Amino acid sequence: MNVLVFLIPVSVTLGLLGLGCFVWTLRHRQYDDPEGDKARILDDRWDDVPRP
Repeated sequence: MNVLVFLIPVSVTLGLLGLGCFVWTLRHRQYDDPEGDKARILDDRWDDVPRP
């Protein structure tokens, strides 16, 4: 039972660290790809059938 005193704060800290890293990537626009979107909208290779 004493190990829970150690494990719970460690797991909460790691969860908050992961959430903080995710928010940081959102704020620094890591998921935006305007150049790729611009090229993909004109590409008709996969319009009729999905990728194999």
